Amino acid sequence: MATTKFPELEQLGRIIDCLGDRAQVQVLTTVSYKDMQFPIHCITLGSKQADAPVLAFIGGVHGLEKIGSEVILSYLETLSQLLDWDDEFLARLEKSRLVFIPLVNPVGVYLGTRSNGNCVDLMRNAPIEGEGLTKLYSGHRISPVLPWYRGLEGTMELEAQTLCDAVKQQLFKAPVSIALDLHSGFGIKDRLWFPYASRMTPFANLPEVFALKTLLDRCYKHHIYKVEPVSNEYVINGDLWDYLYDEYLAQKSPEQVFLPLTLEMGSWLWLRKNPTHLFSRHGLFHPLLPHRQQRIYRRHFMLFDFLHRSLLNPQPWTGLTEQQRISNFNSAKAIWYD
Repeated sequence: MATTKFPELEQLGRIIDCLGDRAQVQVLTTVSYKDMQFPIHCITLGSKQADAPVLAFIGGVHGLEKIGSEVILSYLETLSQLLDWDDEFLARLEKSRLVFIPLVNPVGVYLGTRSNGNCVDLMRNAPIEGEGLTKLYSGHRISPVLPWYRGLEGTMELEAQTLCDAVKQQLFKAPVSIALDLHSGFGIKDRLWFPYASRMTPFANLPEVFALKTLLDRCYKHHIYKVEPVSNEYVINGDLWDYLYDEYLAQKSPEQVFLPLTLEMGSWLWLRKNPTHLFSRHGLFHPLLPHRQQRIYRRHFMLFDFLHRSLLNPQPWTGLTEQQRISNFNSAKAIWYD
């Protein structure tokens, strides 16, 4: 069976051709849907050293929120051009590694659905239970006909397992790593979320994420992001990043830091500006007008650059003394949990 093409996959193919041998490209797996085949690609730029810091960009977990994939593809296009002439960027890559998995759920992107081809919401699919949940959107196993279906108990979908395996392979051994998962569809403000989504409990690297937020606030006073734990907005079952973070804690060394972050683009703002979005399948999750799409494609490049720089210079936010960790924890707890 031949690979089924759609615009985002075709764009990714053109970028891969442009990158040539300057990138390592791997097809992690191929997803079958009816009589069609859909590859899941992983593109890696930079150092192959095991001790290099790693920044990963993840998109398309929810196929309906394809703007996340498109932002990553736009960023990849920019980087493919910087590789031709930017010596400073090339020097960064000698000391770090960038990983891109822009289409985790290619069937969902192709169909324009939140779920994968089995009607499973991949961000409710991990074997982790939320605390005290009764809402349908928190994830359920009632029926695949309903949205937010978790899938069968005790099994993970191919796409979800493939993402988890890639994150473990690429990020878990690094001394410092950040995963940025791009989504859309919640609120009118862009949010930068960190664990947990399954419980309203501070996570182990709360002092580090508070220090990183402090750096972001200092360096970019007028940035657009609301930084907070996911649980400040809702609590869910089966969150992939909660699952991966807990897996990481079970095997990490004391010196390592892994931050799974989610960029939740506030797409309700697009709806407020143009109510006709309500009449489109993608309207609540994707900007429809070309000039708004282009604005979103470039809107987050500052954040991407900041995260890359923070990995190359991690001491201010990871090299905390015990007293600094206690102070940061108390400050963060007062802001986000009390």
